[in-house]
Amino acid sequence: MAEPERISDRRLDSWKEIASFFGRDERTVRRWEKENSLPVHRVPGSARGRVFAYESELSDWLTTPKASERDTGGPTSSAGQLQVITSSPKEQNRHPPVWQAVTWAGVVLVLGSMVFAIFAYRKNHGFAVHANGAAPHSGSESNAEDFYLKGRYYWNKRTPDDLSRAVDFFTQAIVQNPNYAPAYVGLADSYNLLREFSIMPASEAYPRARAAAQKAVELDPNSAEAHNSLAFALFWGYIDAQDAEREFTRALQLDPNNVRAHHWHATFLVEIAQFPAALAEIERARQLEPSSTAILADKGFILGAAGEYQQAISLLKQLEAAEPAFMSPPRYLAEIYFNKRDFEHYFQETQTMAKLEHDGRAESSLSALEAGYRSGGQHGLFEAKLRMDQQLYDQGLSSDFTLASDYSLLGNKSEALRHLKASYDKHELELCTILLNHMLDNIRSEPDFRELVDKLGLSQP
Repeated sequence: MAEPERISDRRLDSWKEIASFFGRDERTVRRWEKENSLPVHRVPGSARGRVFAYESELSDWLTTPKASERDTGGPTSSAGQLQVITSSPKEQNRHPPVWQAVTWAGVVLVLGSMVFAIFAYRKNHGFAVHANGAAPHSGSESNAEDFYLKGRYYWNKRTPDDLSRAVDFFTQAIVQNPNYAPAYVGLADSYNLLREFSIMPASEAYPRARAAAQKAVELDPNSAEAHNSLAFALFWGYIDAQDAEREFTRALQLDPNNVRAHHWHATFLVEIAQFPAALAEIERARQLEPSSTAILADKGFILGAAGEYQQAISLLKQLEAAEPAFMSPPRYLAEIYFNKRDFEHYFQETQTMAKLEHDGRAESSLSALEAGYRSGGQHGLFEAKLRMDQQLYDQGLSSDFTLASDYSLLGNKSEALRHLKASYDKHELELCTILLNHMLDNIRSEPDFRELVDKLGLSQP
């Protein structure tokens, strides 16, 4: 029997590539193959069980009843805790920096895979495909909205597993109606936050976020939320402060009462050290949505960045007690305590954060830092941090920006500046924090530091 004609015969040659096609982790797609007949083939005679799959077959599988039986919450551990793991820490650092890796062609490829899957779904279910892409049934809009609202419900929880569920619901909304701009906004927002709230690498999260946000803007140029999502991806994914500010401004012009636009604009302003403006924006967001824990947490972060440590700690500790699964409070508290040189509380908050992120490597690193502090005080901690980060750097698991911070803490200005220049040459995304990172305070007045800030398009206050 002749093999059916494929729209695309591109072959994926590993579990990792198959998982990347779906935007999920390897454990999930392995389970789909076992439990839901995901079409994966084995290389004949391979002693190590090598696998491959065709994109067309995977897209066709999305339309089958077996595919609809799969869970929507991501891989489940034996304890029943959902995890979002797109690659191992080592694999994350094999990706080239986002600035180097992402071109417009890459953005088109991301959306192309999505559109291909949607096209296959609609074709195989008897939907007419119009030239303008419009949904043929009036129910599609309603169904898309239902999936979108479910996605927003889980997105607002901001845990790794809930964000993974949000991605699934937003994707289902797009399947129902490929022209439904809010679903693309939701998808962009999810990937923007997965970089922060899970171990998804920036090189995967931000290109997907930018592609989805640009598609949303294309579908609805007057969507404040679309411009806001694009602004987020442009700054934190590409350190493009000028274009990000333009998109934030456009979002607020279109909808002056858009909560998320005020919220994210505030976090952008604090990154460029505009503290009074950032506090005003976060307060405006809080007034518009007083119950938002995310806004309150970021208000604590902004207060801490502005040096209002006691107010920040009081607010964040209240949030931490009320929302123990929410990762932002311990993350922000750990940074504040480190800056205050209150290392006992720093260790406590870092331990909490590592457990919430399911990050065993972070817990191991914390033990090394504590040992350095017990034996040598503050200087011992800084030296232990440098040794640990240097080992990770040698394995491709850390950054020049991190080493620059370590050397600055130890007062080694020449090495700190050398690594900071290397970080700029590699376009490391941590550079977007350069104005707020107190570990760099020892080199902040150096001419080379000020020159680098100017090159980034930032203004040092």
